[in-house]
Amino acid sequence: MPSFVNPDKCDGCKALEKTACQYICPNDLMVLDKEKMKAYNREPDMCWECYSCVKMCPQGAIDVRGYADFTPLGASCVPMRGTSDIMWTIKYRNGKVLRFKFPIRTTPWGSIKPFEGFPEPTMDMLKTELLSGEPAILGLKELYKPKLKK
Repeated sequence: MPSFVNPDKCDGCKALEKTACQYICPNDLMVLDKEKMKAYNREPDMCWECYSCVKMCPQGAIDVRGYADFTPLGASCVPMRGTSDIMWTIKYRNGKVLRFKFPIRTTPWGSIKPFEGFPEPTMDMLKTELLSGEPAILGLKELYKPKLKK
């Protein structure tokens, strides 16, 4: 089910240039109603249900209706964003509640070195069926090639 905004909780991110949900939505679905100063999902049918807006909303005003496999009989999945992590509260149908805490990735833009410790890929590598660095990354001289029977 798509994300939806509770208008009683939404403050439009206090009229900033862009609301938090607008900033984070990978499909550009969240918009701000300038008259009401409330955010809303303009294309619910296009929502990927990625929970990005739910996790990002500083007011906790956005929710996603739970998936059919765990929502019946009172189950729920609620993320709560802190300053350095996200706490997921999972309530199972039998009433059991578990919480999981995951850190928010806060690496500076451009600081990641994707090829650190591996050979830098070349354009010629794109012409082969091998993945970047194979077979050396696997500690092999060459990959096994099955013999075809005629």
